[in-house]
Amino acid sequence: MGRLKKLKKIRIHHEGTHILIGALIILLGVNAALYYGFECKIPFYLVAALSITIYLLMVNFFRCPIRLFGQETEKIVVAPADGKIVAIEEVYESEYFKDNRIMVSIFMSILNVHANWYPVDGTVKMVGHQNGKFMKAWLPKASTDNERSTIVIETPEGKEVLARQIAGAMARRIVTYAEAGEECYIDEHMGFIKFGSRVDVYLPLDTEICVTMGQITTGNETIIAKLK
Repeated sequence: MGRLKKLKKIRIHHEGTHILIGALIILLGVNAALYYGFECKIPFYLVAALSITIYLLMVNFFRCPIRLFGQETEKIVVAPADGKIVAIEEVYESEYFKDNRIMVSIFMSILNVHANWYPVDGTVKMVGHQNGKFMKAWLPKASTDNERSTIVIETPEGKEVLARQIAGAMARRIVTYAEAGEECYIDEHMGFIKFGSRVDVYLPLDTEICVTMGQITTGNETIIAKLK
């Protein structure tokens, strides 16, 4: 099945549908109680303003822009998430490769889009989940100590790329759509992390890195590396 046929074109991510509906009902109930329960309307106006702000932040968090990479994808690695580059370094990857790789890490703040995209075209070789801590996602130990999901993809050229979704201090649920054995494409959603976190991408040592520390990335748009 081609990439375009498999796209899920949604504006608000389905992971947030029930949360947004529930929050709306609760906030409307609280505001209605204040409006009809008190003659003085000042508390209602204050809470209403706060409720609108909170709800707009939640809608912003679960927004899911439709993005098509629109370029040649051969040997290209795109950013799997919106955020900021917080690490580019050679590290020992101990869970799957058990050797040294170049790790590129993207930190997502609570204001970023939290949908995650596949960084490369290929076939999903492995999907795993490890329970762990909920330390701040930008800390170096978060990659190995926090709760995380690992997706390994083999590209058509035979290169293996590992993408790791990492929970942060606020993120308490990692959703991973990848399944071992299925084909995956740039432009498709790999998963979703709720309320602030990080995505690490592990690449072969001879990979050409195309981003710099502190650079802002756009998921499914920013080219972070080129495979040899």
